Amino acid sequence: MDEKANLHGRPLRLLVAAFGDAGHAFPAIALARELSGRGHDVLVETWDHWREAVTGAGLRFTAAEEYQVFPPPPPDASEGRTAADAARSLLPLMEDFDPDVVVSDILTLAPALAAEAAGKRWATLIPHVYPVHEPGLPFFATGVGPPRTALGRASWKAWLPLLETGLRRGRAELNQTRGRIGLAPLERFHGGISPDLAIVATYPQLEYPRAWPAEVRVTGPLLFEQPSDEVELPPGDEPLVLVAPSTAQDPECRLVRAALEALASEPVRVIATTNRHRPPRPIEVPANAALLDWLSYSQVMAQADAVVCHGGHGTMVRALAAGVPVLCCPAVGDMVENAMRVAWAGCGLSLPWRLTQPRPLRWAVRELLAEPRYRERAAELAQWSEANDGARRAADEVERIADGPGPETSNPSPSETPPPGLEPGLLD
Repeated sequence: MDEKANLHGRPLRLLVAAFGDAGHAFPAIALARELSGRGHDVLVETWDHWREAVTGAGLRFTAAEEYQVFPPPPPDASEGRTAADAARSLLPLMEDFDPDVVVSDILTLAPALAAEAAGKRWATLIPHVYPVHEPGLPFFATGVGPPRTALGRASWKAWLPLLETGLRRGRAELNQTRGRIGLAPLERFHGGISPDLAIVATYPQLEYPRAWPAEVRVTGPLLFEQPSDEVELPPGDEPLVLVAPSTAQDPECRLVRAALEALASEPVRVIATTNRHRPPRPIEVPANAALLDWLSYSQVMAQADAVVCHGGHGTMVRALAAGVPVLCCPAVGDMVENAMRVAWAGCGLSLPWRLTQPRPLRWAVRELLAEPRYRERAAELAQWSEANDGARRAADEVERIADGPGPETSNPSPSETPPPGLEPGLLD
């Protein structure tokens, strides 16, 4: 064991659980690998699809049950399992493995419920920007930038009752699930986020200034990639553009098609991947491009001049870790939010999905390559990332709560200060 790395001083038993999408499973594997490297006994629970990736990283694996979280099915439902069912099935594991801490992905409710029912400490891993609302700021996933005036802040506060209607419904559904396994109802919103530790695995530069709860730690991204053969890049000295679509969205490869058509006559080289989607019709590949089924982002991004993606958080932050500006073409969900954060931080551009067509996309890539400020800002994030390893910082926090008191529950720090856990000056 590396005693210098292990802040806790003794081996711990740790369960790390994650939702099955790559954007959730990969950060959990990155954290588990760091914790295991410190000499801790780490067990990873995620969908069976990632068994090989987990064991290939030298980690122990157990398959997670797939179930419906919200809205919870009624008790007499004839089909499907619930989060309460999955939590009950995890209770023997809690007794046999006896973890010191359970780290549960924000979309993986059952391990958090099982940990609480078994009296175990638990933390939440949030593999994207912090989703909890701050009064006066836009609601999460609206893809709207922060207001610049008092009137703008007042407008968002006026909409708060509408948001809270949804939050109350979500709280009621969560409490219904909690009741099925004998847990008391909660009064607070966002009961699926741990009150002891919430690890926000993003860049602090992508977070709007706000009041930060004491339990939140913005650590930087948790990066993991499956082994992949090196790829041969298109020949030439022209700028290299990587088209990196989502692994979970756009099965017809609309983004890849639009990007290849947009850049066919541009003075660039293009390398694109379908991420193992099987499009229903062939994709035309121009002479200045290569299209692959799968590729190593870490290899290609290190040599790229721009990345075109849907705005999935994992792809976006890996590009920024390489100092490469990003063009986000968000398809669904929090991709819209991620795209706005990139544009707001000045390290890329956002192109709405309805405009993801050859002509607008061509203009956006030209802008990204021509204006040095985007690359300069992306390079600043890469420099921060090199000095602040996200997995190391997150593992420090897991060790911190293993058997000590949770974070102080005093008033949040002022909105202009960095999130707790970040040293002064890191956001400059």
